[in-house]
Amino acid sequence: MISRPLFLYALCGSQRQASTSRRLLEALRQVCPEGIAIEICDLIGDLPIFNPDDEGERTPTIVEQFAARIERADGLIVSCPEYAHGIPGGFKNALDWLVSRDEVPFKPLMFAHASHRGDLVLEQLAEVLQTMSLRIVEAAFLRVPIAGKSDEAQAAILSDARESGLLQASLRRFAEAICAGP
Repeated sequence: MISRPLFLYALCGSQRQASTSRRLLEALRQVCPEGIAIEICDLIGDLPIFNPDDEGERTPTIVEQFAARIERADGLIVSCPEYAHGIPGGFKNALDWLVSRDEVPFKPLMFAHASHRGDLVLEQLAEVLQTMSLRIVEAAFLRVPIAGKSDEAQAAILSDARESGLLQASLRRFAEAICAGP
C-alpha cells in the first residue's frame, strides 16, 4: 500500500525520442497508480562530458538541475539499452556526474528493461549503481521485450502489459519498497 504521494524520476539510457526504452518509460508513466507521478528526464543528452575539474563551484547549471531532480525523487527508474555490450556513453556520462554527489546514495532504483536480451548492460549498470550506493529494488524489476519489434507489435505488447497489470504491479512493488524504507 502506498502511504504517501511518490515522485519517481525516470532515466532513459537511450537519447532517441523513439527508443524502446523511452517508450517503456512512457507506458509506465501512463499507468501510474494513484499517488505516484513519473517524470522522464530530458537532460541527459545535454550534459557536458564529465570532468572532475568542473565539479564543486564550477559545476554546470544543467548538472545542478539534473542532480536536483534526482534529489527530489523518492525513487529512480532506469531503462537502458545495451550498446556494443555495454552502457551507452551518454548515460554513463550522466552517472559519472553523480558519483561524488550526495543525491544518490541509498536512493531506491527500479530497472525497466525493454528487451529480451541485454543482460550485460543490466549487470554493468547494477555494478555501477551499487558502487554509487543506490538501492536496487529487485522485486520491482520489469522486462517487457519490445526492442526490435515493429511499432504495431510494440504497441500491442505494451497494451497487453497494461491490460494484464504487469506495469502497474511493478510500480506498486517499487512504491511499497520505497515506503517500507531500507
